Amino acid sequence: MRRVEEFQELRPLLFAIAYRILGSVSEAEDAVQETWLRLEASPTQPTSTKAFLSAVVTRISIDVLRSARVRREEYVGQWFPEPLLTDPYQDPERSAELADSVSMAALLLLERLSPLERAVFVLREVFGFSFREVASAVERSEAACRQLAMRARRHMEAGRPRFEADRKERDELAGRFFDAFKEGDVDALRELLAADVHMVGDGGGKAPQWKPILGAENVARVLAGIVPPFVRIGGVVEPHEVNGQPGAIFRDRDGKVLNTLALDILDGRIQTIRSVINPDKLGHVGPVADAWAVIREANQARRPTDWPKS
Repeated sequence: MRRVEEFQELRPLLFAIAYRILGSVSEAEDAVQETWLRLEASPTQPTSTKAFLSAVVTRISIDVLRSARVRREEYVGQWFPEPLLTDPYQDPERSAELADSVSMAALLLLERLSPLERAVFVLREVFGFSFREVASAVERSEAACRQLAMRARRHMEAGRPRFEADRKERDELAGRFFDAFKEGDVDALRELLAADVHMVGDGGGKAPQWKPILGAENVARVLAGIVPPFVRIGGVVEPHEVNGQPGAIFRDRDGKVLNTLALDILDGRIQTIRSVINPDKLGHVGPVADAWAVIREANQARRPTDWPKS
């Protein structure tokens, strides 16, 4: 019973490590489950259950990531991490840093690192493991891990995403954005978007997706034209934090998930809008809608007034 209790207590941390290494909710959950099986099969009780489990989940995640990278090279269109609605691991003293580390922007930066660099960065920089613990987890010397951490830190800092420092102001801006979005208010949307804002979607070739859209005017007009017909057929835009940043879940009339939206906000403007509509990445959020059918129905319900006039 002691092993079960210890594992359950550490499960949020293990998932948090695996997700940041893998960028996939389903693969992270599988890695955590495999970690439990290895603990259960161990003939002896580890001296430190936390150290043992953290090392095991890290090694499993590295192996999974190496094979996943081959698949991602063949991915259709833009690849985004699977959206994470709630991070199970919480540390009140570091809540802002943990939220930023799981953002879409940060996870996409981590994709540029090698699997070992990524694992070392996550353990050391995100969760504060000592180099001795990191070295044990990735089965490298402490000196090698210091080099890996230095390279990873340099890459991350070169492109590190910055977000609105005042999270209250950020959330208020996001609230105004979704109000304007639902109302199809082009002028209000335009005022909330950065001049060089870009909007991009991940459909993985399995769902309809828009090509990257650039510029405040273009993005505002596309967004303003989406909601009226979608709402007309019973669709719902549900504001919800996505990967630690403001976002929303789109649901059809039956409550099934159509896609998620995540916002990057800086300097009082929305800089990036990322949509995940690939059904393979939404199953953990809830039952998945047939995106093609929803969009066909929305198009049939569209009226001339839905698209803003120039």
